[in-house]
Amino acid sequence: MKLHEFQAKEVFREYGISTPRGAVAESVEEAVSAAERIGGEVFAVKAQVLVGGRGKAGGIRICRGLGEVRKAAESLLGKRLVTYQSDPDGVVVRRVLVEQGVEIEREMYLAVTVDRGAELPVVLASAEGGVEIEELARTKPNAIVRLHFEPEWGISGWMGRTMAQRLGLSGKLLQRFAATLAALGKLFLQKDASLVEINPLVVTKDKRLLALDAKLSIDDNALFRQKALAEMRDISEEKWVEVRAREVGISYVHIGGTVGCMVNGAGLAMATMDLIKLAGGEPANFLDVGGGATAAQVEEAFKLLLSDKNVRSVLVNIYGGIARCDVIAQGIIEAAKKVKIDVPVVVRLEGTNAEEGRRMLDESGLSLVTAATMKEAAEKAVRLASSAP
Repeated sequence: MKLHEFQAKEVFREYGISTPRGAVAESVEEAVSAAERIGGEVFAVKAQVLVGGRGKAGGIRICRGLGEVRKAAESLLGKRLVTYQSDPDGVVVRRVLVEQGVEIEREMYLAVTVDRGAELPVVLASAEGGVEIEELARTKPNAIVRLHFEPEWGISGWMGRTMAQRLGLSGKLLQRFAATLAALGKLFLQKDASLVEINPLVVTKDKRLLALDAKLSIDDNALFRQKALAEMRDISEEKWVEVRAREVGISYVHIGGTVGCMVNGAGLAMATMDLIKLAGGEPANFLDVGGGATAAQVEEAFKLLLSDKNVRSVLVNIYGGIARCDVIAQGIIEAAKKVKIDVPVVVRLEGTNAEEGRRMLDESGLSLVTAATMKEAAEKAVRLASSAP
């Protein structure tokens, strides 16, 4: 789950991480009023959207005076912002963050995330901030400083001081950086984050250290114990099918191909998508109904799959371990009664009560294509998708 910049900065301040003075606004008048309260002559008006690349897309405006703040808010609020990370239609800007302008002496990059290869959290830092870290990693990999740490111990003072020295900081700035990094590590662990990022972390002309931007992503699997953060979730930028899937306990991710997938188990779902690719097709989605799928969940899964107009065939691949194949079959039959299934459906059932499930489908009168193996099922689904009108 991603938080907006203004929400992330609220969390940052709880941990003593300094940010520019600012306020969020949902209307032009609120934006102007926020600038008046903040004071000064220079302001940043920043679109609050959950995709990166705002700056290059015109989603961040530097304004001099209240008049320019008004114009910036008018040009952003209610408009669609298209970035290199968004869909082609972009995202609607519903809020802007108005912040006090700062005089920047230098910019740095600082983040804490998970290194899945090392199975440890890792600090990423660079003396070059304000740029896309992916591009920096590609063009200047040596410009990124990496430091792994044990979750049980967190980030110690000496780690922060060592990294500060490698970034060329000294004196009070070294100490402030070490304190900021320690706080960032504490936040990362206590909030069950998958990513905490400051880009850029700036040194101002008056030698302050400020988080000019803030990104905070929380592990969805830990939201049950991060209730305050879960309440901050903004579903307005999420695809409705993914929101609905979460409500009914189905794991769903839209991908964009033509073969819809309904599978039980994340590993089996990934393998199914691989087989579709190997057969020359493109999976439309990742959909895991779970090990204990019910007939009602299967029905909901069909509704989600068929809401995607790009889907030309559906592949149902079920291994009856915890879930029983006869329950899945009953779900398919019930779904066919309630949902108009106007694309070919390939079904492969194996495991607990698989024979009973296949018998139920054979006697249902439904027009289904069966397959004995995963490879056969994927090939049939791809062939049917490619021949569909």
